[in-house]
Amino acid sequence: MTGQTTVRPTAPAVVRRDRPTALPERAEAPVAAGEARLVTGEPGCGRSRFLDRAARAFTAGPVVHVRADPAAATVPYAGLRALLGLFAEPNAHRPAAPPRTGRHALDPLDAPSADVALRSALRTASADGPLLVCVDDAHLWDPASRAALGRLGRDPRAAGAVALLLTAPGHRPLDPEFAGIPPLRLDPLTAAASAALLDEETGGSLDRGVRDDLVAEAEGNPALLLALLRSLTPAQLRGRAPLPRPLADAELLTALVGGCPSALTAEEEQVLLTAAAAVREAEDGSAAVAPVRRALARLTGGAPAARLDPPPDLLVLGDGRLRFRSALVRRALYARAGERGRRAAHRALAAQETGLPGLLHHAWAEPADAATATDGAAAALATALAAAAGDPAVPASPRLRCAALARAADLTGDGPDQARHRLAAAQQALLAGQPHRALRLLDAVRTGAPDAELRGRAELLRGAALLRDGPVDEARATLLLAKSLLAAHAPAAALAATLGAADAAWAAGDVPGCLEALAEGRGEKEPEAPSGTPAGPGAASADPAASLASGDDVLREHRRGMLALLERRFGAAVRSLRRVVDAAAPGDRVETLLRAAAAALLMGDLVGARGAATAALVAARTQGEAAALGPALEYLAYTELRAGRHGLARTHAEEGLRAAQRAGQRNTAAHHHAAQALAASIDGDADAVARHVRHAQEISLRHGLAQAATLAEWALARADLGDGRPAEAADRLGPLVRPGPGRGHFAVWMLAVPCFVEAAARAGRGGSAGPVVEEFAEWARFGADPQAPAQLLRCRALLAPPDRADGLYESALALHDTAGGDFERARTEFLYGQWLRRRRRLREARDRLGAALVGFERCGARAWAEQARAELRANGTSAGGARAGDLSALTPQQLRIVHHVAGGATNREIAQALTVSTRTVDYHLRKVFAALGVRSRVELARLVEQTEKTPAHP
Repeated sequence: MTGQTTVRPTAPAVVRRDRPTALPERAEAPVAAGEARLVTGEPGCGRSRFLDRAARAFTAGPVVHVRADPAAATVPYAGLRALLGLFAEPNAHRPAAPPRTGRHALDPLDAPSADVALRSALRTASADGPLLVCVDDAHLWDPASRAALGRLGRDPRAAGAVALLLTAPGHRPLDPEFAGIPPLRLDPLTAAASAALLDEETGGSLDRGVRDDLVAEAEGNPALLLALLRSLTPAQLRGRAPLPRPLADAELLTALVGGCPSALTAEEEQVLLTAAAAVREAEDGSAAVAPVRRALARLTGGAPAARLDPPPDLLVLGDGRLRFRSALVRRALYARAGERGRRAAHRALAAQETGLPGLLHHAWAEPADAATATDGAAAALATALAAAAGDPAVPASPRLRCAALARAADLTGDGPDQARHRLAAAQQALLAGQPHRALRLLDAVRTGAPDAELRGRAELLRGAALLRDGPVDEARATLLLAKSLLAAHAPAAALAATLGAADAAWAAGDVPGCLEALAEGRGEKEPEAPSGTPAGPGAASADPAASLASGDDVLREHRRGMLALLERRFGAAVRSLRRVVDAAAPGDRVETLLRAAAAALLMGDLVGARGAATAALVAARTQGEAAALGPALEYLAYTELRAGRHGLARTHAEEGLRAAQRAGQRNTAAHHHAAQALAASIDGDADAVARHVRHAQEISLRHGLAQAATLAEWALARADLGDGRPAEAADRLGPLVRPGPGRGHFAVWMLAVPCFVEAAARAGRGGSAGPVVEEFAEWARFGADPQAPAQLLRCRALLAPPDRADGLYESALALHDTAGGDFERARTEFLYGQWLRRRRRLREARDRLGAALVGFERCGARAWAEQARAELRANGTSAGGARAGDLSALTPQQLRIVHHVAGGATNREIAQALTVSTRTVDYHLRKVFAALGVRSRVELARLVEQTEKTPAHP
């Protein structure tokens, strides 16, 4: 076995431009000493490049990197000898060479001696520190070497401080020798990662439209992406010459998958082609086995089904469904079959399928376009296909409806019908999370639309796509154009464009632009029929082009509410937005629920926002609307952030980020990054804050997302404040919250004011915070943030003279009891405790700081909890509270509550026994937990039991 081998301490590996470049999400070392991973994925997924990056990320010790030689695959123990040979030869970069190990160490050639030799060599090589062993294409090793490697992978600790990374293709059955090694599958690149890879390869010189075409065609496969890039001429790369169609032809696809589909019998080729045709537009890449078998029997003249089983290394059957192990292999098989073979397969499937899938297979069996279709059958088929795809009663995913409508357009002659089919297909593509497909369909509509209404509807959809993945200024201009084109012909669609343009201006932080978009123009009519609208001025928005079930009045109220809010007519805004929220109900269309969630958030109705966003998430999953998953999860993440449930917010944002990336929604992804940064700033995870802020700001700068950028900046400042750096936090927040050209987004700066006031006061700059507190008071009176009234009193207490601060803190805590939220209450307790300690009111300070510590720990605010512990130590109290068994510091009421808890009583039972409210019991218990250093009722009961058993000192 020969090939690339590397032994080095930490020196970077050579970067090879003939392999896909790994991107940041794949750059972390995936394995530690004493662990093993089997890296898998389909052809071209970048397994080799992943190993290179993992080797560079492994800085704990030397790295041994071996690439298999297929020519030695039949020589027993050839692979193992090559690996051991690396340790036998001197190497200046190796910190400590192990004893010389040669081929004689594997004689006689049996498994025990192989295991002994391998583990001995690795144990010696890792004696001075961890060692990483990378074996690329391990499946190409000879069977004996694979078996030895597999045994090591199942028990890597037996070889000392060794980390093991193996690669093997994931589109074929796993070699039994590697069973039991934890797999690490490389998923397809996201659209954003694919675009970044192309920008890196071309220095950003690639035409944007060409780049988007390549990203869509590659479907996340980096090898295919780069192969497509290299197949284009300079003129095509710059967008000055048309691209070849198809972009990925049979020759290119077959070359990329290597010998996987080769050496197939004619019968196997037919099985695989029919299966590939069956899953062509399947949402999950699978199809039912039964109709495929019947279609195969039809194609082969009634051959027995038992003879039609597929090759198991390419196709998987289970639970009555079939799927390909590799999407790239499926595409290669389908492409190389030729048009005649593909049409025959679809014709056979059309005879077995019913409903929209059957019609679509029938349509694919027709020639490629209407010009070559036979007689008038194509036109009739196109009409039937479009009718079925547009019927909401027909069960089908948006992806399937899009394919059907696009095919109907292909089978229809030039004219308004073809434009309408493409327009409807683009709308379904957006719902399916396929924005590039939608934009290409809209390009065709733009050139062929015969009237202003069709052009306006096309611009409305284009603006909807840009709103989620493009410069928001361009989205706003596009939607305003749609509004002007539709105003005289389709008032409902014009209103949808109006709200979409307002959303775009909102995302950009452009108040005049919002007002301009929402203002009614001369001659503008009220809508005559419900139509889609963005979800309001929150971070996410619903699809502006989809129809609404809630009626014209709700659309008008949505517009009025946004306009009144921007004009600071808060009472009118609440009335209109409340009607929007009340009009929504579970089971409504997704966009209706998203709009209701946005309106609820604007009013501070967190319960309503949570309910509407959750219902939207369920509806999106049920209806297959992939484009709505990211926005729905975004609303949930921001709702939980406002409620102080940061762990749950982080969970929603993580899932939402994945959904947004799959759907090609970079703007939505930016907000999920910002939400994760805000949540991580509470957790004290500085690395996560920096990482998510960087991603959010990169997208925000490209697309003009002022709102996401301001949220990210706030997250950095809050992390500074949590780490005890108030001066840095004040410096960062000052420009965002003070009036002036540098002020942050108008919907965010007011939320950040309490952080700024706290940072300024703790840094000794409280005088600079006075003006913004008065502006914040107006926001608190609006009622859009349940925490704002308590935060306002806390801000006033921070800036007040000593004779007033005490009462303001107490009043703030009373309001926190009403608003809820552990984190904000804990912050007020902490600041009050600091204030009390500095005035030598040590016992009161201990109570407040102890309660703050419990609150911070309860909500996972680790950095803030550490600050509370430091204050308790400075107060002369251990962070753990009173000594075990010392209940003397408790008040009589607290002692009574403690004994009830020890007896197993609930808070309600204690409240009834003591004739107090359950809120009072909860308040005293928080203080008890903080004072005694316990975290649960069980610990408290155990402490009481121990105290009662311990005799008192004389």
